[in-house]
Amino acid sequence: MMDHQKIKEGVRLMLEGIGEDVSREGLRETPERIARMCEQIYGGLYEDAGVHLGKQFQATNNNIVIEKDITFYSVCEHHLLPFYGKAHVAYIPDGKVAGLSKLARTVEVFARRPQIQENMTAQIADALEKYLAPKGVMVMIEAEHMCMTMRGVQKPGSKTVTTIVKGVFAEDYSLQQTFLQMVRG
Repeated sequence: MMDHQKIKEGVRLMLEGIGEDVSREGLRETPERIARMCEQIYGGLYEDAGVHLGKQFQATNNNIVIEKDITFYSVCEHHLLPFYGKAHVAYIPDGKVAGLSKLARTVEVFARRPQIQENMTAQIADALEKYLAPKGVMVMIEAEHMCMTMRGVQKPGSKTVTTIVKGVFAEDYSLQQTFLQMVRG
């Protein structure tokens, strides 16, 4: 699992590197707080989406299942700054469905890792495809990146949108349009 001691040492070094006094009152416990925080925000590194998606139910419905507006928070692996937004996940079942909360949990597994949005979108779609074996999957993520807001180009409010289509969603443009209408509706 996580090495709290290394995290605390790294935080101390970073604070010293920017010219801070790590012994001042406001920073004395910061390395320990950051180490504990890492357990939460990077906990997806030690989780398997299959655990969540393994709980399935038989279903005769072969229509689109969509869980939209799943709020998530993640951390960009390039700058270790947050990106956050909404994930929209859809699949067309092939005889079995997952509990709706399992779709949100799957998003969380991949959001709680240092990474880029493009990979997170693909990881969610791949997990649904692998564990549910649906007829098709479509995932869209809309996120604001603090690395674009706080630093660099400094454009608050701009959003990055990524999508992945698999199976019948990739083959049938009208299914993609249905997904988009349902997400926007």
